[in-house]
Amino acid sequence: MPRWSTALTEAGITDPTLRRAYDAQRDLVRKFAVHQYLAARLLLPGKLHASVVALVAFMHETDERIDAGEVGARKEALGSWHREVGAALDAVPGPQDPASALLRALADTARRCPHTAARVHEFLDGAPVEAEWTGFDSEADYQAYIDSYSLPALMLTASLLDPAPTAGGDGLFRQGCRALIEGWQRIDFLADLAEDAEQGRIGIAREELDRYGLTVEDLRSKSPACVPALGRLVGAQADLAETALTTCRRLPGLVDAPYRPFLRALISLQVLHLQAVRRKGGSLLHGGARPSIPAALRVLAREYHAARGVRRPSR
Repeated sequence: MPRWSTALTEAGITDPTLRRAYDAQRDLVRKFAVHQYLAARLLLPGKLHASVVALVAFMHETDERIDAGEVGARKEALGSWHREVGAALDAVPGPQDPASALLRALADTARRCPHTAARVHEFLDGAPVEAEWTGFDSEADYQAYIDSYSLPALMLTASLLDPAPTAGGDGLFRQGCRALIEGWQRIDFLADLAEDAEQGRIGIAREELDRYGLTVEDLRSKSPACVPALGRLVGAQADLAETALTTCRRLPGLVDAPYRPFLRALISLQVLHLQAVRRKGGSLLHGGARPSIPAALRVLAREYHAARGVRRPSR
């Protein structure tokens, strides 16, 4: 793994102000997305590290701005943020705003990777779905959420690995990414079930709750009587996530060899997360599930060895 300062230089980022902006995003990302951060730093070519960090930080900041509060306030926050981001992509922001380091890094990433700006706008155009989200009535609503918000969020970084990125395209690469995020998002919704239920909204469709004789209020009150039914529901949802992850296993073969270990690791980490969700079953009512740290480290070590085998010698 190259030193962070070396990775910045490999990306052509030499301006001290820009380097500090990327440093700030690196510090944030390695706190809230440690597995993904390690995967990117260990498994991707150094020239991509700064861009990945900037885009993940941007996605997280957007989520933070629209994830809490009343729907009206969330929509207003999104509109304001969309305007700030648009202005930043047109001209590098000044130093006075606390978010300027993030926007400065984002604008620089868009300059160095021209297709990124289109991905940013696609993501923000779909973000009202998240700002207005109060749950799903049906599986069709969940699938629409994936297409409108979750997939554009993944494509922010995934498009860096696509040899011929096209915003809104229907190629095999995008289809593979779509399968990955469908499974990934479903796993996250299951893992966050207890926390989401406390807010009165969960990522399982109400029609599915009805099928198992459950309500959001049952989950919110943590009624012991609903644990067996919830266990069966979690199992059914986990089966759907597993099907999606199986479908996306062709994804690494669609990119150039240096990027394959990273994609294999992302998929494997989601498989581990899914296993943790299955183990907890109805006990998810009382807390989330996270993948085993030793197992996750073994995945990263295995793919790091593979990455070293295809990486070009350091200059």
